[in-house]
Amino acid sequence: MTTGTAEGGWRARLRSAAPVLRILVSAVMLFVLLRRVPLGRLFPEWDAHAVVDLAAAVAVTLVGVVLSALRWQRVLVALEAPESLRRLASHSFAGLFVSNFLPSTIGGDVLRVSRLTTSIGSGPTAFASVVLERLSGWIVLPVITLTGLIVNPGLRELGASSAVALAVAVATLLLLVVVLLSAASPRIGGRLGHSEGWRRFIEAVHLGLVRFRQHPGAVADVLLAGFVYQLTVVLAAFFASLALGMDETVGWTAMLAFMPAVAIVQVLPVTIGGLGVREGAFVLFLGPLGISTSQAIALGVLIYGINLVASLAGAPAFAAGGRGRRRRSSSSEDRVAA
Repeated sequence: MTTGTAEGGWRARLRSAAPVLRILVSAVMLFVLLRRVPLGRLFPEWDAHAVVDLAAAVAVTLVGVVLSALRWQRVLVALEAPESLRRLASHSFAGLFVSNFLPSTIGGDVLRVSRLTTSIGSGPTAFASVVLERLSGWIVLPVITLTGLIVNPGLRELGASSAVALAVAVATLLLLVVVLLSAASPRIGGRLGHSEGWRRFIEAVHLGLVRFRQHPGAVADVLLAGFVYQLTVVLAAFFASLALGMDETVGWTAMLAFMPAVAIVQVLPVTIGGLGVREGAFVLFLGPLGISTSQAIALGVLIYGINLVASLAGAPAFAAGGRGRRRRSSSSEDRVAA
């Protein structure tokens, strides 16, 4: 057996074991959470105000899925592979359903790439569009956190919570700079479709940089759609906090500062749906505001539940499969300028 074959087999075994490990870690996290918080405290008191707040959170989350599809559409316009918002929204809902019922958030993106490839006829372009759509969040989320900390000076005096939120935002922006610099190199990023793993990711970003230079106005479109989408995520979390009776302690600016930081850390491939990571982040960020550990954990679990409920709207789209005629891609879509 050659070294390359052995290395490939080791990587394959690691990839196959990763979902199992995430399930085990999620089970441990769930056990710890339930020991820390009585089951009854994980749910809001079912009065009229809580019901309205929860309904609003679900509705805003559903609107957010459509806005994320709009962001995706703007990326595709820049990549010269336009697609209808209706079809992209269907793919997004189906992907959300898969993401929330599989042990990784990657599953939904794989589904979106697969279905978009069928409709536009270009796998590399479909993959690049999903990568770039996700990457826009690396700009938007840190900026929202920094805005919240600037608008409310009191949040900057919370010690470790504000320091960690600031560190997460700055680290994300620095990582984005590293990715963009790597992708800007034709030697590193200019061979879309010929690599796997992190190199394929970098090559997808390289394609995006080339296309965005040709369509500079598309950058503003993508970022605008991204900001509106991420604000709906913050708003849904704010409604969830209202349902739990946190309106007197957690204000809108606190959610602006801390929810994006939570959104960043919860996508780390450690647990299913960020279970445990999200709740721990809320304990850290909201504790100095007077939120108890049980309340912070309840907020994280409730937000996860809201996303699960909203994801059920994607079940019909997932069951229907990706429909639509396959378009033949032009050679320019798959060729990256050096």
